[in-house]
Amino acid sequence: MSAASADEAPRIGFKRHLRAEVAAGEGAYLFSEEGMTLLKGSHVESVVSLLDGTRDVATVLGSVPVGVTREQAAGVLATLSSAGLITLRSGEPQPNDSASAYWEAAGLDSGSAAVQTARSAVRLIVLGEVPGADAEAALRAAGLIVHTDGGVADVDLTVVLCSDYLDPRLAAIDAEQRAAGRPWLPAKPVGTKIWIGPIFDTTQPGCWHCLAARIWGNRNAERCAQTALGRSGPAPAPAVSIPPTSAAAGSLVAAEATKWLAGHRHANQRAVWTLDTLAMTGRHHAVPVRPQCPTCGDPDLVRARAYQPVVLGSRPKVADGGGGYRAVTPERTMAAYRHLISPVTGVVKEITRDERGPELFNVFRSGPNLAACDDLGVLRASLRMSNGGKGITPAHAEVSALCESVERYSASCHGDEAKVRGSLRGLGEVAIHPNDVMLYDERQYRDRAEWNRRHSSFQWVCEPFDDDAELDWTPVWSVTHRRHRLLPTALLYFGADGRAPNGRPMVRADSNGNAAGASLEDAVLQGTLELIERDAVAIWWYNRYRAAAVDLDAFADPWLDRVREAHAELGRQIWVLDLTSDLGIPVMVALSRRTDRETEDIIMGFGAHLDAAIALRRSLSELNQMMPVVVNATPDGRYDIDDPDAVAWWRHATIANQPYLRPDLAADPRTPRDYPRLCSNDLADDIELVRRRLAGQGLDLLVLDQTRPDIGLPVVKVVVPGLRHFWSRFAPGRLYDVPVRLGRRATPADYSELNPMPMFL
Repeated sequence: MSAASADEAPRIGFKRHLRAEVAAGEGAYLFSEEGMTLLKGSHVESVVSLLDGTRDVATVLGSVPVGVTREQAAGVLATLSSAGLITLRSGEPQPNDSASAYWEAAGLDSGSAAVQTARSAVRLIVLGEVPGADAEAALRAAGLIVHTDGGVADVDLTVVLCSDYLDPRLAAIDAEQRAAGRPWLPAKPVGTKIWIGPIFDTTQPGCWHCLAARIWGNRNAERCAQTALGRSGPAPAPAVSIPPTSAAAGSLVAAEATKWLAGHRHANQRAVWTLDTLAMTGRHHAVPVRPQCPTCGDPDLVRARAYQPVVLGSRPKVADGGGGYRAVTPERTMAAYRHLISPVTGVVKEITRDERGPELFNVFRSGPNLAACDDLGVLRASLRMSNGGKGITPAHAEVSALCESVERYSASCHGDEAKVRGSLRGLGEVAIHPNDVMLYDERQYRDRAEWNRRHSSFQWVCEPFDDDAELDWTPVWSVTHRRHRLLPTALLYFGADGRAPNGRPMVRADSNGNAAGASLEDAVLQGTLELIERDAVAIWWYNRYRAAAVDLDAFADPWLDRVREAHAELGRQIWVLDLTSDLGIPVMVALSRRTDRETEDIIMGFGAHLDAAIALRRSLSELNQMMPVVVNATPDGRYDIDDPDAVAWWRHATIANQPYLRPDLAADPRTPRDYPRLCSNDLADDIELVRRRLAGQGLDLLVLDQTRPDIGLPVVKVVVPGLRHFWSRFAPGRLYDVPVRLGRRATPADYSELNPMPMFL
């Protein structure tokens, strides 16, 4: 029970937002706006009838009827008090009033709340043309002392009204409030969507810069447009409001300020609350605390991590329900990171199911692909224009979509990455030549202008690398040799500057080897398997050799049967080829083509895993992920994307004119017995097996930990110089040597013999 002063006889009664009625022989009913509660138990009826707020404790205990002892009555009071249902009041009895009831519903002492608000002063700052009269009137109506003079310093809370939370003037306001140790409340009372909060409490971590960083992350298209227009900062928006929404916004802002000053505290005061006044829906958006924030945190956290060894520890596996073996189930991963999904403060705006195609496809989308481009024109052009998730179940696919968005966010250049300035020649042997990773052929450099004009940005051929050019380099950890090496920052982070003196890129990041996982070990293994998968795909695709079929029936997987049935209902045929390379780790390609018309719309999906059955499932899951774009293709060959390579492929490629897509009939179809068991019970042991396989071919396993402190979900960039991306990278090496080693060709292919169609996925 709340305390009363020592010189008063406090009265006891139910909190004012509650109303009690005794039902003889039943107990007592307690009514509130939240519903009804039945109070039962010995002597409840006798005590409840006395708790009308006009008696002190002694009077209540002395007024219980015959048969109820003072001790029994005191026990009932103690029970009601521990449940937060009754309170003590001082002073003269007053009739119940709505304000007191409100504060008691909030868990506050109504008298103290009234005194506190009457003593509190608020400074109101209005930026630009935002109307502030409604908020000022509402603050005064709440009994607060309101100052609109910018010179006032002795206030308890600053309220700032703005038209955009990215208004650059908010940075100065945040700095001023932090220096003064004063809390402040931003609000956007205009537009169809009202924003209120958070309350920045300077005694707690987190600041406006933490919030602004996330908001900008969800407005990348706007930033691109502003850059194209030669401007910076947020784009100005038209004034949008009607008097009722302006008045409502002002009152809601005042209510949030008044609650804070009265002493009410709750977790959502650390969030942005948005109210859609058109749909009348509200939502809270968690505001991040960014430990690496240069204003309120340590900006060296990311930089320091890059100089530390990547330590891979034991990580026992759990079955994740069909998509593989991880350290944590997809359901637990989603529960831990769902707060990252928000169109305001999230790393992911939203995750939605792609409704094109059968539900079995389990395809989810999670916003634009930050790896795709830095300009608006390419957002529609590529098959990978958006981040997406795939999986055996909706839970797998939803988590996959979340992780891909977090992966791309974490791999974007934020400015706090570890960087060493220098040239390849000047840095010496610690630096790795970027073309050992990119693997462009000299002839590609020579013909790059014409190539780049004809193909999508994913196939872009950079400028020849200048060994004497000064640029930024970032440490990566060699798991093989247990030491740091250096690679160009622009090869590792999207948006980093890798330009030559002429302003054109010499190096360019891509997502090959980027991976997020429930643990560091999970992410490293997935990133490495992706590199192995794409290397095997490139070797097959550009050499155009026939590969052995995979016997789907032999795997006896009911899910595979359902996938085949779903494709058959769409008039399509499915088959799978084994692309396992000299590394001996199962890699497969699943293919699907139309059989009901001349245009076959051939689509592919790839998968790699130490367990062949999981590699097979992954290839089919990725196939399903790619399917929506062709499911709704029009008979005249129009698709939902503009990638010239992909569209040309779907319009013209058939198994007749691309015979390497068909199985090698001279080879026996692969069955589970053809694949040795490589999986262990621990992710760290799996990584060690893969490392040994790579080292056996003279390949170095490099890892950069890209985990962002404010996210927590482990993200890595895995690089294996010499492994081939499946895009057009034609330098000498495995692309030519491995087919001979595997007996696919008698002699290495000539450059002119390579597949002229670039891999477009």
